[in-house]
Amino acid sequence: MQIRDLPYSDPGDPDVRSGPRFLYWLGRNQLGGQVKALCWGLLHQLGIAGMPVGVGLAVQAVIDRSGSRLALAGGLIAVLGIVLALGDTMLHRTAVTNWITAAARVQQLLARKTAELGSALTRRVAAGEVVAVSTGDVEKIGWFVEALSRFAAAAIALVGVCVWLAFYLPSLGLMVALAMPVLALAVLPLLPRATRRADEQREKAGKATELASDTVAGLRVLRGIGGEELFLGRYRRASQEVRRAAVRSARMWALISAVQVLLPGILLISLVWYGATLARDGRIEVGQLVTVYSAVTLMLFPLRHFEEIAMAYSFSRPSAQRAVRVLSLRRSAREATVEGVTPSGDLYDPETGLMAPGGQFTAVVCGDPDQAGRLAERLGGHAETGEEGKDGDVSVKTPSVLLGGVALDELPLDAARACVLVQDKDPVLLSGTLQELLDIPASGLVTAEAALEAAQCGDVLSALAQASPDNDGDPMRTRITERGRSLSGGQRQRLALARSLVTDPEALVLDEPTSAVDSHTEARVAAGIAKLRRGRTTVAFASSPLLLDAADRVVLVHEGTVVAVGTHRDLLRTEPRYRAVVTRETDDEAAATSAPHGVGEVPAMKSTQEIEERA
Repeated sequence: MQIRDLPYSDPGDPDVRSGPRFLYWLGRNQLGGQVKALCWGLLHQLGIAGMPVGVGLAVQAVIDRSGSRLALAGGLIAVLGIVLALGDTMLHRTAVTNWITAAARVQQLLARKTAELGSALTRRVAAGEVVAVSTGDVEKIGWFVEALSRFAAAAIALVGVCVWLAFYLPSLGLMVALAMPVLALAVLPLLPRATRRADEQREKAGKATELASDTVAGLRVLRGIGGEELFLGRYRRASQEVRRAAVRSARMWALISAVQVLLPGILLISLVWYGATLARDGRIEVGQLVTVYSAVTLMLFPLRHFEEIAMAYSFSRPSAQRAVRVLSLRRSAREATVEGVTPSGDLYDPETGLMAPGGQFTAVVCGDPDQAGRLAERLGGHAETGEEGKDGDVSVKTPSVLLGGVALDELPLDAARACVLVQDKDPVLLSGTLQELLDIPASGLVTAEAALEAAQCGDVLSALAQASPDNDGDPMRTRITERGRSLSGGQRQRLALARSLVTDPEALVLDEPTSAVDSHTEARVAAGIAKLRRGRTTVAFASSPLLLDAADRVVLVHEGTVVAVGTHRDLLRTEPRYRAVVTRETDDEAAATSAPHGVGEVPAMKSTQEIEERA
């Protein structure tokens, strides 16, 4: 796999049983790149290990006044220099390729999972955590995958050099061979504490990122209520906690680095002292001492890879665990079993008993807005179909929503999303032009102009035309800022509604589509939805009488169950719970309305006409 071939056509099915298993899966899927890096790493280490031999031969040739051997040593050093340069260059190239391709694979997996779960993802994992996993954690995971092959090459080179030294000069070689494992493993007792401190830093950084994203998203509101300094103060405190945690972590890694410098230094001093004693006594030659000393000095370079792989694993293991936590989330407990089917007809939720007849405009009234949001997500197949257990399994299954008698959870994800579209209560507008906003997968039966007209976006088009950079003032080519922050709440809501109408799904679910507009605009929007969606299944969660009156039928959901069905005006007359939600009755008014009366007496309210006027 080369960088130019990215992105992957299929990033694969990851092993999400644990963080280490996920890292192993990544390395196994890049086996070719790992083998290449290992081979180039061995060539690089060969150049490093061979240099002491050439230097030792050159020194001994000078002592023996042998020109031919000096020339031979010089040629050997030149060849080793070429080998060293080639190995180092190609090792760096393949290592960076492994890093980038591993990071790209993880990012593709995260993007695929985000698209699969939709809004359900941020209910189970904080948005700041998702951002941190897809940025910093991805880099740490790629670092470990890349460092693995370099570490393997360094370990093989160290073993080879130690064995060669033991045979070349046993008096010094055995000393080096016994010391190297101690140097390589000396930092292991320090790694658990270093890992804990790194995890603490990462946790605090994730919380700070989440706080920052929340502050930025609500900056407009914060300015309106004068709460900027309050939240900025909270972020300053959070960032200082991150700084202190980073300093504590850095101190631990500095200690590990110091150990990696101190112990090899002691080895070199001992080696020189003992070797000089042997050379003085004539037991070894000066060239041999130079060879061993040079070999040990250069062996400190591959020895650094032991510290690096320990650090990379310490950082990547919790990062991989956090990535696994996201990647192990499932859309539902069931796998897709229905292929090649585009269902149509009634939209039915067995859990609540909500029925939205095919081709009709159904309005749903819930006294609890949160319950309405959860029910809207269920209708779109976004909500989980069960409660998650400890190991991520779904232990309590609830029935799936049916469209035309077909369970949405049994459909492939893309087919389910194409059949039922859910517009959230607070829809997001991506940055770009209005034309790009409305250039989305759709049936092609609804034009952008018709959708904008039905959503009453005339004033939005006028505002965009005035802000258009072109002389013709084309609003479709005017750029909309991130999340549509240059527009008012009502304008953003109507543009999002127009986008949903352009899609023209088999079933459209709208959660409070007119909550941010005035009553006159709301009435026109309700009429526009009813007209444009005639013959298509539409469900709107609302409590506004203007929108409810435009619906073909109204359903009242109380405490998670459908308790009444009818038209808006009929339910006003016959259902006190419906009337209490729609007319915003106080407790005293509701008690007066529902109080028992004598035969022939009328309630305190004059007539149903008065109720309708209040509504």
